[in-house]
Amino acid sequence: MRVMSPLDGFFLFAESREHPMHVGGLMLFEPPAGAGPDHAREIYEQLLKQTEVRTLFRTRPARPVNSVGHLGWSVDDSLDFEYHVRLSALPRPGRVRELLELVSRMHGTLLDRHRPLWELHVIEGLADGRVAVYSKIHHSLVDGVSALRLVQQSLSPDPADTDCSAYWTPRRTPIDRPGPGIRESVQSGLAAGVGALRGVAGLAPAAGRFARAAFRAPDVTLPLTAPRTMLNVDIGGARRFAAQSWSIDRVRTLKAATGTTVNDIVVAMCAGALRRYLLDQNALPETSLTAALPVSLRELVDDGREPGGNAIGLMMCRLGTDRADPIDRLGDITRSIGQSKMLLRDAGTLPALAGMAAIGAPLALELVPGYQHLANPPFNVLISNVPGPREELYFNGARLVGAYPLSLVADGQALNITVTSRAGYLDFGLTGCRRSVPSLQRLLTHLDTSLVELETAIGVD
Repeated sequence: MRVMSPLDGFFLFAESREHPMHVGGLMLFEPPAGAGPDHAREIYEQLLKQTEVRTLFRTRPARPVNSVGHLGWSVDDSLDFEYHVRLSALPRPGRVRELLELVSRMHGTLLDRHRPLWELHVIEGLADGRVAVYSKIHHSLVDGVSALRLVQQSLSPDPADTDCSAYWTPRRTPIDRPGPGIRESVQSGLAAGVGALRGVAGLAPAAGRFARAAFRAPDVTLPLTAPRTMLNVDIGGARRFAAQSWSIDRVRTLKAATGTTVNDIVVAMCAGALRRYLLDQNALPETSLTAALPVSLRELVDDGREPGGNAIGLMMCRLGTDRADPIDRLGDITRSIGQSKMLLRDAGTLPALAGMAAIGAPLALELVPGYQHLANPPFNVLISNVPGPREELYFNGARLVGAYPLSLVADGQALNITVTSRAGYLDFGLTGCRRSVPSLQRLLTHLDTSLVELETAIGVD
């Protein structure tokens, strides 16, 4: 049994019927020239044949320890592939609307903890002939960066390459290598446990140093200071998903004209959209919304193993939703992100790691019944920007034309906005509680309006 990290364990501990803790992705593929009407089934059958599996995709939680929950991982020697890999069909007329409705339902169901925590669905029936692939995997196994890395490894930049493998297929390490004996497993588990305890002991004083620096820093956005909004309520288990793509060149043009970053412009698009959405609902607070921006720590903690696990922290950002002028709003966002980055840079590696972990700690309080009614939320919305491939990618000749991320929401955090970049585009995926976030699709319209608003105000075509 391999010992589970505290962060990975949290995603299992926090899960319930109303709070599925998996992440996912919806990929759209354009079939190659000459592909027949059964192309989706052909992809499905190709995937079923790929029965060599990375350890990550054979991993499931070990038996719970009384009321403590799961403390370790176990590895299954075999998989029921027809359970994990499925073929589904859309009802007529096979529009994107029907696709998003199906994926929304799929994303709201829990993964089976008695099996490795992942599923993949090949979806046929789109009227335009494209093939959709929806996959989900538990957040205790991967974060957004490692999930995207796995997907990229299964694709090829060569449209003539017909030897692409599924993302669960190992690339270098054979799966049939002898496993450790009982003695080695116990020793490894004890060593990992001792290492985790040492890490926690070291993080506590480092987090204290980071907190003192944050309170002394001028105008840094802190958690638990966000206003209460209609997005910060108890949620149900059903999900709604919306997705759309925008040209990355439009965002880069704004970046160059304003001296900001692509991420600043993406966050400003989201801020403008949220302002309009909350105005529509007559629910815009007088003070600015606060966003949490996930920051990948993988370069700091990567040990060279295969992708997997969680290495993320959170950075706070003021969204300027109290400002009607889009340029003022962008300036507020740029200053807020810059102040947070400066704080992290000046703190040093360990205090920065500890500080970003501490920022996310108040999320655990959301598990306490009634907490949402007693205190301000740690933040109002999570906005994540995950860099993706810059070149066109293919799966056995089928061109990737969309890669839309689906994430998780929780009590007090009913909306999640995640963006993935790919060749020439930014793919936005909006995941919301079906009950608490009405008319989620309108946010896509507001995102487009927000982008046009910025272009008009700055004077770019």
